[in-house]
Amino acid sequence: MIRQKEINLHGYKRGYHLITDIIVNSFDSLPEKGMLNILVKHTSAGITINENADPSVRYDFRTFFDALIPENFSGFTHTLEGADDMPAHIKASVIGQSITIPITNHRLNLGTWQGIYFCEFRNHSGNRKLVLTIYS
Repeated sequence: MIRQKEINLHGYKRGYHLITDIIVNSFDSLPEKGMLNILVKHTSAGITINENADPSVRYDFRTFFDALIPENFSGFTHTLEGADDMPAHIKASVIGQSITIPITNHRLNLGTWQGIYFCEFRNHSGNRKLVLTIYS
Protein backbone atom coordinates (compact mmCIF):
# COMPACT_ATOMS: atom_id res chain seq x y z
CA MET A 1 0.00 0.00 0.00
CA ILE A 2 1.17 3.52 -0.74
CA ARG A 3 0.12 6.59 1.25
CA GLN A 4 1.15 10.03 0.14
CA LYS A 5 0.62 13.58 1.28
CA GLU A 6 2.06 16.98 0.62
CA ILE A 7 2.79 19.27 3.54
CA ASN A 8 3.78 22.92 3.72
CA LEU A 9 6.58 24.15 5.93
CA HIS A 10 6.36 27.75 7.04
CA GLY A 11 9.12 30.05 5.81
CA TYR A 12 12.19 28.99 7.75
CA LYS A 13 15.14 31.31 8.03
CA ARG A 14 18.37 30.27 6.35
CA GLY A 15 19.87 27.34 8.23
CA TYR A 16 19.44 23.72 9.21
CA HIS A 17 16.19 22.94 11.02
CA LEU A 18 15.15 19.73 12.77
CA ILE A 19 11.75 18.67 11.44
CA THR A 20 11.56 15.06 12.65
CA ASP A 21 8.50 15.74 14.82
CA ILE A 22 6.72 17.59 12.00
CA ILE A 23 7.23 14.60 9.72
CA VAL A 24 6.12 12.02 12.29
CA ASN A 25 3.09 14.11 13.29
CA SER A 26 2.00 14.44 9.66
CA PHE A 27 0.52 10.92 9.83
CA ASP A 28 -2.07 9.51 12.21
CA SER A 29 -0.03 6.33 12.33
CA LEU A 30 2.91 4.64 10.66
CA PRO A 31 2.71 1.05 9.38
CA GLU A 32 4.39 -1.81 11.23
CA LYS A 33 7.07 -1.83 8.56
CA GLY A 34 7.76 0.05 5.38
CA MET A 35 9.66 2.99 3.99
CA LEU A 36 9.11 6.74 4.14
CA ASN A 37 10.40 8.89 1.33
CA ILE A 38 10.58 12.66 1.79
CA LEU A 39 11.00 14.93 -1.23
CA VAL A 40 11.64 18.68 -1.05
CA LYS A 41 9.90 20.28 -4.05
CA HIS A 42 12.37 23.16 -4.36
CA THR A 43 15.77 23.70 -5.97
CA SER A 44 17.19 25.94 -3.23
CA ALA A 45 16.46 23.80 -0.17
CA GLY A 46 17.43 20.29 0.84
CA ILE A 47 16.88 17.50 3.32
CA THR A 48 19.28 15.26 5.19
CA ILE A 49 19.70 13.16 8.32
CA ASN A 50 22.24 14.07 10.97
CA GLU A 51 22.79 14.57 14.71
CA ASN A 52 19.72 15.82 16.53
CA ALA A 53 21.15 16.47 20.01
CA ASP A 54 23.71 19.28 19.84
CA PRO A 55 22.57 22.53 18.15
CA SER A 56 26.19 23.42 17.36
CA VAL A 57 26.07 20.77 14.61
CA ARG A 58 23.55 22.93 12.72
CA TYR A 59 25.73 26.01 13.18
CA ASP A 60 28.79 24.12 11.92
CA PHE A 61 26.86 22.85 8.88
CA ARG A 62 25.99 26.42 7.94
CA THR A 63 29.51 27.72 8.59
CA PHE A 64 31.09 24.98 6.50
CA PHE A 65 28.71 25.16 3.54
CA ASP A 66 28.79 28.97 3.46
CA ALA A 67 32.60 28.83 3.30
CA LEU A 68 32.60 26.03 0.71
CA ILE A 69 29.98 27.66 -1.54
CA PRO A 70 30.13 31.42 -0.88
CA GLU A 71 27.75 34.13 -2.01
CA ASN A 72 29.06 36.64 -4.53
CA PHE A 73 31.43 34.11 -6.11
CA SER A 74 32.70 35.86 -9.24
CA GLY A 75 32.22 32.79 -11.42
CA PHE A 76 28.43 32.63 -10.99
CA THR A 77 26.36 33.86 -13.93
CA HIS A 78 22.91 32.99 -12.50
CA THR A 79 22.62 36.07 -10.28
CA LEU A 80 19.26 37.70 -11.14
CA GLU A 81 17.52 36.33 -8.04
CA GLY A 82 20.14 37.54 -5.56
CA ALA A 83 23.57 36.63 -4.28
CA ASP A 84 22.21 33.70 -2.25
CA ASP A 85 20.34 32.04 -5.14
CA MET A 86 23.06 30.18 -7.07
CA PRO A 87 24.85 29.09 -3.89
CA ALA A 88 21.47 27.78 -2.66
CA HIS A 89 21.03 25.69 -5.82
CA ILE A 90 24.50 24.18 -5.47
CA LYS A 91 24.06 23.45 -1.74
CA ALA A 92 20.71 21.80 -2.48
CA SER A 93 22.34 19.56 -5.08
CA VAL A 94 25.15 18.62 -2.68
CA ILE A 95 22.79 17.86 0.23
CA GLY A 96 19.97 16.48 -1.94
CA GLN A 97 16.21 16.89 -2.14
CA SER A 98 15.15 13.41 -1.03
CA ILE A 99 15.74 10.89 1.73
CA THR A 100 14.26 7.47 2.49
CA ILE A 101 13.89 6.15 6.04
CA PRO A 102 12.88 2.62 7.09
CA ILE A 103 9.79 2.22 9.26
CA THR A 104 9.98 -0.53 11.88
CA ASN A 105 7.39 -1.29 14.58
CA HIS A 106 5.32 1.80 13.62
CA ARG A 107 8.29 4.16 14.09
CA LEU A 108 10.93 5.78 11.92
CA ASN A 109 13.98 3.55 12.26
CA LEU A 110 16.48 6.34 12.91
CA GLY A 111 19.59 6.01 15.05
CA THR A 112 19.58 7.29 18.63
CA TRP A 113 21.12 10.64 17.72
CA GLN A 114 19.64 11.04 14.25
CA GLY A 115 17.09 13.61 13.19
CA ILE A 116 15.64 14.90 9.93
CA TYR A 117 17.04 18.28 8.90
CA PHE A 118 15.26 20.66 6.55
CA CYS A 119 18.02 22.76 5.00
CA GLU A 120 16.99 26.25 3.93
CA PHE A 121 19.65 27.87 1.77
CA ARG A 122 17.91 31.14 0.82
CA ASN A 123 18.03 34.26 2.98
CA HIS A 124 14.36 35.07 2.39
CA SER A 125 12.27 32.10 1.41
CA GLY A 126 8.58 31.49 1.56
CA ASN A 127 6.68 28.36 2.41
CA ARG A 128 8.25 25.12 1.24
CA LYS A 129 6.48 21.96 0.09
CA LEU A 130 7.44 18.42 0.99
CA VAL A 131 5.98 15.24 -0.47
CA LEU A 132 5.81 12.41 2.07
CA THR A 133 5.31 8.92 0.63
CA ILE A 134 4.95 5.78 2.73
CA TYR A 135 5.45 2.39 1.09
CA SER A 136 4.20 -0.51 3.21
